[in-house]
Amino acid sequence: MRYYLIAGEASGDLHASNLIRELALQDQEATFRCWGGDMMARQGAELVKHYRDLAFMGFMEVVTHLPTILLNFHQCEKDLKDYNPDVLILVDYPGFNLRMAKFAKMHGIQVFYYISPQLWAWHSSRVQTIKKWVDRMFVILPFEKDFYARYDYHVDFQGHPLLDVINDDLKVPGRNEFLELNSLPDLPVIALLPGSRKMEIEKVLKIMISVCPSFPGFQFVIAGAPSISDEFYSGILKGTDIRIISGQTYPLLSHAEAALVTSGTATLETALFGVPQVVCYRGNIFSYLIARRLVHVDYISLVNLIGGKLIVPELIQKELNHKNLVNELRMILEPGIGRDKVLEGYRELKQLMGGRGASARCAHLMIQYLTK
Repeated sequence: MRYYLIAGEASGDLHASNLIRELALQDQEATFRCWGGDMMARQGAELVKHYRDLAFMGFMEVVTHLPTILLNFHQCEKDLKDYNPDVLILVDYPGFNLRMAKFAKMHGIQVFYYISPQLWAWHSSRVQTIKKWVDRMFVILPFEKDFYARYDYHVDFQGHPLLDVINDDLKVPGRNEFLELNSLPDLPVIALLPGSRKMEIEKVLKIMISVCPSFPGFQFVIAGAPSISDEFYSGILKGTDIRIISGQTYPLLSHAEAALVTSGTATLETALFGVPQVVCYRGNIFSYLIARRLVHVDYISLVNLIGGKLIVPELIQKELNHKNLVNELRMILEPGIGRDKVLEGYRELKQLMGGRGASARCAHLMIQYLTK
């Protein structure tokens, strides 16, 4: 069968690449074409456009780049129509993908959605759009099944695919090897994960690095995003000795004592490595004010949302400042109630996320649905 996938960011590229691998194992005739990233391409998909050219974050940023976004829509519609796949598989990224769902359905192409948009947080009216244009929805968060059931829409939950990536079989270098490989001193590590988009990195990284002088016994190391150049980071880090390590986020987390992390999938990855974290978020003020009126969730991080309680501290907008960040980081670094509470919450979180094999189970279901 012919598969066309669209992912608009780094986490979507990761999960889509694992899905492509499993589909190829179970469908010997499979061919893949995609809008996505390097990991999808490495699994054999023909990459049409990279997600770094699609990532616009927040209301004001979307308005500013509207001509580029519209051009992307038209290019994708033409390419999808020319390729004429058996199925279009959409991965999160709702602003772009819901429009593509409608286009595909109107042209007789089956539509699967893998990793639901966060409609439970805001814009729940989009459920009606999904019911109209999406043939099958595959969710990765346990509470999403109940959410869609309230709208009389059946979805499939097969577990979270991150458990396929981060598990006891994951091979990472030992601590000494990791330090030597990256020319790092023998000091405990605090990982900085400032995001994968230039806009969010610019907003939070300067605040993150401002706490470094308050923790002289530690070294701070940035997990560089694959789509961001070292030169971009260097402009923010000028005058510091903070290191950037690209393509080694998991080894970095496996040897970190704590982490400062932007909201998103990275918070979940950090939790699965058992690293206490402070979640940091600061966006465009106008986008944030609009979102605050529309969003209906108690937390911003996936860790707290899945857990249904405050497992890790969250610093949002004005709360994300030097003083608060130093205090929260100190709380999770020092042995005691603060750090122990986070680690206990992580253990409960893993139980809620389902077992390993989610990518393979989803691939199997997709092929079943397509061959009926």
